[in-house]
Amino acid sequence: MRLALALLSFLAFAAGQAATATSPVDSKTLTGAWYGALTVPGGVLHLKLTIKEETGGKMSAVLVSIDQGGTVIPVTTISATNDSLHLAIAAISGSFDGMVTGKADKAEIRGNWAQGGMTLPLVFQRTGKPAEPKRPQTPAKPYPYDEESVSYKNETAGVTLAATLTLPPGKGPFPAVVLITGSGSEDRDETLFAHRPFLVIADYLTRRGIAVLRADDRGVGGSTGDAMSTTTKDLAGDALAGVAYLKTRSEIDPKRMGLIGHSEGANIGSIAATQSGDVAYLVMLAGMGLVGEQVLYLQGWQQLEAQGAPKDAVNQERALQEGFFAAVKAETDKSALANRIREVAKSAGRDMSESEITVTVEQIDSPWFRYFLTFDPAPVLQAVRCPVLVLYGDKDTQATAKENAPAVEAALKNGGNKDVTVHVLPGLNHLFQTCKTGSISEYGQIEETFAPTALENIATWITAHTRTQN
Repeated sequence: MRLALALLSFLAFAAGQAATATSPVDSKTLTGAWYGALTVPGGVLHLKLTIKEETGGKMSAVLVSIDQGGTVIPVTTISATNDSLHLAIAAISGSFDGMVTGKADKAEIRGNWAQGGMTLPLVFQRTGKPAEPKRPQTPAKPYPYDEESVSYKNETAGVTLAATLTLPPGKGPFPAVVLITGSGSEDRDETLFAHRPFLVIADYLTRRGIAVLRADDRGVGGSTGDAMSTTTKDLAGDALAGVAYLKTRSEIDPKRMGLIGHSEGANIGSIAATQSGDVAYLVMLAGMGLVGEQVLYLQGWQQLEAQGAPKDAVNQERALQEGFFAAVKAETDKSALANRIREVAKSAGRDMSESEITVTVEQIDSPWFRYFLTFDPAPVLQAVRCPVLVLYGDKDTQATAKENAPAVEAALKNGGNKDVTVHVLPGLNHLFQTCKTGSISEYGQIEETFAPTALENIATWITAHTRTQN
């Protein structure tokens, strides 16, 4: 699920090229890779700063949050004067000011990171690259089942989806599921923070006798199309294209096909389930039961408030979110929207550069965001007639169980669905990892990819709901 406008997410959309600046500091002292560890509420984020020397003595730089998926974020401004270094990163409204000391491998840049009203100490050094993360649940080949690379089309949208189909040993026909990723551009394994949860789920279910189809999102890997030009509703067509493909396979029982969606994928799955009688069951993992705007507030200023952030920071984040969302609902012209963003930021006391305003407009003006902001899942859920399993982690900070689980359950049952199972699993976060706080900053540090208790819940429920149809 996208973390729009959330503090310290490091997952904001990066746009444009890194800016350059002339520096009187010896380029050999600054250029190259630097590593730092930023202590934030809920954990530590390992960062990599790479500075390059361009023509004419200028420099460019990019920042990578290693623990949060390795997103490369261009540094908008870099300037060095004597022994000081200043970085500004418009895409995430962050900046760094530090002092450069030492030379070669002993050099370090000691200073402070500022973002969202908070200032945190940060030291960059030549050494300190974190070890490759351990992911013990990632299955190793050879697998005790068949794996095929396949492709199929969503004819209505004119896109081709590249996918992997795993088939249990034996003749079948087998029950089957289509996995649906969360928001953002994800590959077929839903790779996040060096975790591959959909690979783990597919492996687990296939070993339990359930065939699994998982595809790259539009514009990712071997799939065509553009995810940002689509909406949650549009993506239901991709899920149903997967179901249609499974119907062409003799190894699959067409009466025992279902969907498993994670985060936004859970809501995509619910839309798809209302559009096709071929969907025999639905598993919703951390889906939203509230209107998109309220979900974003829970991810933004309300989460800051719950974490004990300074009142001024909470108030500013609330003013920005509410102002930005009102602006995007009112303005369809980009220039008018940019003006509204500029006014909201000024009123909230946030000094936004023009490049930062441009990035914000591009983010919230997309078809995906405009749809997500006002999407109400309740009417869709009320129309779902197939059996549904709903799972949340009680430490989820992106789709909070306290608010979303009862809303999803109520909508399903209010629509007359008699086969609804809802479980809130203790100690799990949005990715269904066993965690301490549920903070986003923990995701990459946790070795577990997907909690065994969640895997067992899914497999047992699907087996029970497909066995009766043999």
